[in-house]
Amino acid sequence: MATIFIDGQAGTTGLEITSRLQARADLNLLHLNDTQRKDEGARRACLQDSDVAILCLPDDAAREAVTLADGQTRILDASTAFRTAPDWAYGLPEMATEQRQAISGAGLVSNPGCYPQGFILMTRPLIEAGILAAETALRCHAVSGYSGGGRQMVERFRAFDPGEADALNSQAYSLSLAHKHVPEMHVYSGTNVRPIFAPMVANYYKGMLVHIPLFVESELHGAAPATIHELLADRYAAEPFVRVLPFGGTDMLSSGYLNATDCNGSNNIELMLFGNDEQILMVARYDNLGKGASGAAVQNLNLMLGIDEQTGL
Repeated sequence: MATIFIDGQAGTTGLEITSRLQARADLNLLHLNDTQRKDEGARRACLQDSDVAILCLPDDAAREAVTLADGQTRILDASTAFRTAPDWAYGLPEMATEQRQAISGAGLVSNPGCYPQGFILMTRPLIEAGILAAETALRCHAVSGYSGGGRQMVERFRAFDPGEADALNSQAYSLSLAHKHVPEMHVYSGTNVRPIFAPMVANYYKGMLVHIPLFVESELHGAAPATIHELLADRYAAEPFVRVLPFGGTDMLSSGYLNATDCNGSNNIELMLFGNDEQILMVARYDNLGKGASGAAVQNLNLMLGIDEQTGL
């Protein structure tokens, strides 16, 4: 039985991971009460006594936790602190054929950000196949439920009063184009150009859509949409959590609209292509707290423990 410590268990991601692990008979979860969580000695003991420590902390606190662990335990970090660090394995198993092995054998694994997963899984195969040039300047638009913003954002949206003048609806953010997920989108997709990323948060709890628009002639070397779809379908045919839906299909639409929440409660990510012979839109849909965060962490934990990655998912 593996011993697991979740440092930051009281946060949104920590609570979600705990809910997925606490009923498992193959794991022993270490717990700290509210007072102990503020006790450095208690945290250090749990970090060093666990087989795998899962960090659900702000970046600086995650760096501190790694120091406290002092190399005594394997680390799975859900913060942004180490996502592009060369000595950390990036925890996106579907990214490349060798990625599962890298995660399984690593002492340090960085859980991926929610938005980058869809971006990477849609663009990397095209770049590797030479259909999309690495020099292409990419644009990515996305929307997520407010749970992705952590406790303070959750509290702010849950206090929403539609009668107030400053009522919350869909809001664009990170308008300086310096979102914290951009570095991993840049590094792991294979693009040579830092992408433009324009995210939005909407007034619903969880679920997300990631959009990448492309011109067929100038950006895809004239490759037909059917070719792009076939490439993605072949690439992810054996992946248990990645589903490539029919090109331009209407089955996934509701009255002509694409709902961001249809993958909620699962570890699935759905990839879709829409458009025509001149322009295409690649879309990824998934649960930002599932495959986007806590589900991905459980998948990575399973790989680190050498068990079926679908366990508990």
